[in-house]
Order: sequence, then structure tokens, then C-alpha cells
Amino acid sequence: MKDELHQPLGRPTGAKRPDTPAPKRGLWTGVAIFGALALGGGVFALVSHDPLLATLGGRPYAVAKIEPYQPPPPQPAPPAPPAQQGAPATAEAAIQPGGRDHVVTVGEIEQQSGVKVLRNGASGPGPIIIQVQPEDSGVRLAPAPDRRISEKGRYGVLPRIGAEGARPMDIYARPYVPSPRLKPGAPRIALVVGGVGLNPQTTEAAINELPEAVTLAYAPYGPGLESSVARARARGHEVLLQAPMEPFDYPQNNPGPHTLLVERSGDLDDLLWLMSRFPGYAGVMNFLGGRFTADENALTPVLAEIGKRGLFFLDDGASPQSLAAKTADQLSLPEARVDVILDQTSAPQSIDAALAQLEERAVQNGSAIGFANAQAQTISRLARFAREAEKRGLALTPVSAMASRGGRTAAASGASK
Repeated sequence: MKDELHQPLGRPTGAKRPDTPAPKRGLWTGVAIFGALALGGGVFALVSHDPLLATLGGRPYAVAKIEPYQPPPPQPAPPAPPAQQGAPATAEAAIQPGGRDHVVTVGEIEQQSGVKVLRNGASGPGPIIIQVQPEDSGVRLAPAPDRRISEKGRYGVLPRIGAEGARPMDIYARPYVPSPRLKPGAPRIALVVGGVGLNPQTTEAAINELPEAVTLAYAPYGPGLESSVARARARGHEVLLQAPMEPFDYPQNNPGPHTLLVERSGDLDDLLWLMSRFPGYAGVMNFLGGRFTADENALTPVLAEIGKRGLFFLDDGASPQSLAAKTADQLSLPEARVDVILDQTSAPQSIDAALAQLEERAVQNGSAIGFANAQAQTISRLARFAREAEKRGLALTPVSAMASRGGRTAAASGASK
């Protein structure tokens, strides 16, 4: 039976199977071409006598010449610019934009810009403190001790009135120079910071962070008092001596050695010791002394000695029983009293409130004196207030300019002699 189901799949009916496969012409053509190319490359290699080319079978290649490195000859160094007078030899240098060959030191840049950079250790990585130096008013205080107003005492150099009437309170005081940016008659504020000299860190902060017109009151016990006072005065700060006086709860509350005591009234030996601690102060203020300043018999000879030596007295304002103002008036002694104690508590809000009270009193009365102790947080608050005083219409004033006698300033009373 022959039908489509019995025929081989895909093969036509009656087709004969070939005995031998048909030749593949394309394959033989490729083989012939490749052989021709290989034969040509070999002939070229033989003709060129290049063994590498023969090895590579005619493929393109490049040859690089390798030579040992020769360092360039050293260049002569350019001539060094002339050293500037006063510049430290080890200071870093910078090129000033104004001139290609002008070299200035980092110290000179800091001095010109008013910015001081303090590096912790070497020049490597580490914390860097940048201090913006307060504006220099140009006021310079007289060197101390001044021989015209000094004498040698039992414990050291003592202040005195000079042969021509010159007084330490006039020579050593910082002169009051009104700012031309303020209106005439602007309210005046004096800031006094006490306890300076006892702690090296807070002492340096008071000297360097507070504006020049802030008065510093030194305790008589700290180390290196003479050099510290000299630095403070070189920065422009007027200086006072704090004299420890007997409080009501003495000896439980003892201000320190050579405290002026009521029971030793009339004996000035302790006062002379205190006044010999360092030179250059323009006045004396009490440290504590609630009981002492309330006793007229004890207070009178002390204030008389202070006046005899050409100084003024500042009452710290802590004791309402103080007779300093009354006694000073009887002795014709220049005297002033603190109006506001600024650090009754150390809280920043309390200090700011006291400064606002001081400003209000200065506006009402024309002048006011504020006092605070040398503590780090207090110094920072006072420094900010003092730097902004002029913007608020206030004249920051040395406290000596507010010491009065019979309604006249200390400077005026000195000129009338």
C-alpha cells in the first residue's frame, strides 16, 4: 500500500539517495586565501631579515629604548630677601600681595590685623586658638616705679608724693580720653575687676580679654605680682591695690596675712607691708572689711596714710555701715564707691541683669561704678559688655577718673594744687 502515511518523512517519492556528497567550494576558497597570505608574510620576513617580524608572522610592533634615570642638575637657590628689622628668624613667612619680593612674618601679619593665633605645640595638626585683639587706643601708662614718686620702705618700695607735688594717683592712673564717636556728656561707666593675681589663668584672661579702660585690682598675695602688674599696665589697664580688712565674722572668715584689724588701729605696719607688694597702683580699695570700715577710729589713720601718699580710695560698696565716704571727705582724700556689685551670683543671667542695672544707673546719674571678682565666666560677660558699651552710648572710664573730692574729679583737684 502506497500512500502519504507510508512514505519516508521529508523525502520526495521516487528520489534517489546520492552515493557521494557534493563538494564544498566556499571552504576550499578560504583555505587558499589564508595560505597565500601566510606565504606572503614569510617571504617578506625573509626579505627584510627581521627575525622578530618573522616570529610574529608579520604583525605590526614597536621598539622602546629603556635608559637609566638621570636626575636633573641642581639649580642655584635664589638670593634670600633682606631680613626685616625686629622679625624673628624662626617665624614663618608669607608673601604680601602688594609686592612680589616683599616678605612679612606671621607675627607682623597678626600685629597688623589684630588677630593672634596660638598653636598647641608644634606646627602639626592640633587645636588652634584665634584671639581677636581689642582695639588699641594708643594710651600708654607711665612706667613703674617712677623714682619721683617712690621711696624705699621697710618692706620694699612705697608710693609717695613727689617733691613738685606729683601724686601716684595722677602719674599711674589711666587718663580718660572721651571717644569722638560719643555725644558730649555721654553716661560714664567704670568697671573694676578684683582678686587679680591670685589665679594665673584668670589673671591672664583679665589682662588680655578685658578692654584697656577696665581697672584691675590686685590682691597682695599672688606669685609674681610685679611682673603681672607690669603686663597689665603695659596692656593699658589701670591698677589698684586690694587691702584686706577685718570682716564682722573674723577670724572664721580670714582675708589673709597682714589683714588690717580694728584692735590694731593706729598701727600702720601691716598697711605698709601691703603697700610694698608691687609698684604702679593709683589707688587702694578694701577687700572685705565690714567691721573695719565701720569703725572710725580704725579707719581714719589708714585713709590718712593713703592720702598722704598721693593715692585715692575705692570702697567696694559691700557694707552699708561703711564710713569710708564720710572719713575721706573729712581728710580731703579722693574717694569713690562701687554702685553695683556685678557677681552676687555667678549665674550668667544674674551678671547680665546686674550690668543692665549698672547701665540704668549710669544713664540716670551720669556715671556708675561696677565691681566683680576675677572668675572666668564673669570676665567673659564683662568683656562682651565693655566692648559693646560705646555702641550703647556709654563711655567706658577708668575708675580713677570718677574719684572725687568735694564734687571735683581727682584730676581737677590735683591740678588746683
